[in-house]
Amino acid sequence: MKISIIALVCLLSFSCSNKYKEVANTEADYQIIPKPQTLDIQTGRFLVDGNTKIVGVEGLKNEGEFLAGMLSGATGKSINFSSEGTGNVVLKLDDSIENDEAYTLNVTFSTIEIAGKTPKGVFYGIQTLRQLMPASIELANGNLKELTIPAVSIKDNPLYQYRGMHLDVARHYFPVDFIKKYIDLIAMHKMNTFHWHLTEDQGWRIEIKKYPKLTEIGAWRNGTIIGRHPGTGNDEKRYGGFYTQDDVKDIVAYATKKHVTVIPEIELPGHSSAAIAAYPYLSCFPEEPTQVTKDMGSKKGKEIQAAGTPKIVQETWGVFDDVYCAGKEETFKFLKDVLNEVIPLFPSTYVHIGGDECPKANWKRCPSCQSRIKKQGLKDEHELQSYFITRIEKYLNSKGKKIIGWDEILEGGLAPNATVMSWRGEKGGIEAAKQGHDVIMTPGHSCYFDHFQTEDKANEPLAIGGKTTVADVYAYQPTPKELSAEQHKYVLGAQGNVWTEYMKTTDHVEYMILPRMTALSEVVWSSKENRNWDDFSTRLNTFKDRYDALKLSYAMHTFEKQ
Repeated sequence: MKISIIALVCLLSFSCSNKYKEVANTEADYQIIPKPQTLDIQTGRFLVDGNTKIVGVEGLKNEGEFLAGMLSGATGKSINFSSEGTGNVVLKLDDSIENDEAYTLNVTFSTIEIAGKTPKGVFYGIQTLRQLMPASIELANGNLKELTIPAVSIKDNPLYQYRGMHLDVARHYFPVDFIKKYIDLIAMHKMNTFHWHLTEDQGWRIEIKKYPKLTEIGAWRNGTIIGRHPGTGNDEKRYGGFYTQDDVKDIVAYATKKHVTVIPEIELPGHSSAAIAAYPYLSCFPEEPTQVTKDMGSKKGKEIQAAGTPKIVQETWGVFDDVYCAGKEETFKFLKDVLNEVIPLFPSTYVHIGGDECPKANWKRCPSCQSRIKKQGLKDEHELQSYFITRIEKYLNSKGKKIIGWDEILEGGLAPNATVMSWRGEKGGIEAAKQGHDVIMTPGHSCYFDHFQTEDKANEPLAIGGKTTVADVYAYQPTPKELSAEQHKYVLGAQGNVWTEYMKTTDHVEYMILPRMTALSEVVWSSKENRNWDDFSTRLNTFKDRYDALKLSYAMHTFEKQ
């Protein structure tokens, strides 16, 4: 009797799954972003039910549990990963796959197999599988009583090795939970780098135990301008926040599970007002008051200055003359001490050191800086900046790290092993690549997500200016035509930049990045031959359902009007 019952259950289960064997699928079932390199539509659908079991080697436990959690949440069934036995969803490592981030995905009515050379490749295969399922899986409330996945054969790999998103948390601070959410979005789009802009004139956001005033003083400003720069006044509200080293460890560990590399940015030698407010001796002129926009400085800030503490954290936006003194040895000791605490927190090969928008006015009148120029045999203050960057680079290299800097680090001579992030158009990136330096493209016309998204600025949230539409992003080609075929290898990829002067809330950040981030993800992943605006537009209309399920804010109207 017992045998008969088991046989009946097996027969019913087979009959249930077998009905999906001959189901014909259409292109509408495969609305994947970024578009895979090859995708072959197959007949049949795989049923996810209580019999679904995920198996793989122990080294794929992280990926297996991620997939199991997703399927369990969607169906309400207990679906688990095991490194032992057999299953109908198989995760594999395959040395024959050449690219570390490539994967293959094969779905039939009875099995799913995802293979990658590395766990990262398998993870990206799972992200593609995710998009073969309805957006309602994101609700994770067990609402899908019947979940099926269309049969398919996919071979896929990224076009560029660097696929990044930047976030400025210095102008406005965002909580740890949102940073993790941002990392989730990066992973969902098969992007692999989170560039975390941690220090600025308006706030220092990372705990440095040797220099507690960086967060006691540097993480807080006494007010913020109202409206667009130069502002109509100051809100006089103390504003700030920072991430403890434990917060950073938590975020980096979270990102590692999602195969996202976190690159910290410690800005130097410019954009250093917050650090100077905490430790005025870092300035060329410690006794001089902080430069603020006329009539827009905080009353509290002016009271502090009147009381004999001349340096304050900036309350407005812009570029300021008060930068790290390049002539004092104390400056380099401070920065080395800071980096000594930053380096162990971030396993990334890279540390971003900024290097942009560093005025030279104070250096020109500073006796210490002029003495340094003379002693080092430098021509001018531009070469002094190069000296500054090169010295920091040598120190980071000695610690096993490489530097990335904004394209101003080309001025006065490029540090020997530096990677250039080209933001003032593509000129800096082209020049650096021709010199044999690695380049990451982030030009404003295509990669600045703090720009307005339409000409109808009156109906858009406040933005810094300019216009970058979804179509502008999608049309971008990161490898410039000016480079030879041999020089193409120096273009590592591209990144979307999110400067937050006018983004006070997490909803606003989401609105500014979506769907532009989605467009960029295809630019840096899919081959040029596979990219087509009309086709992308169709897939984006499906992808936005996932935004809705995840309760994300997004600017879909900017897409619909194009």
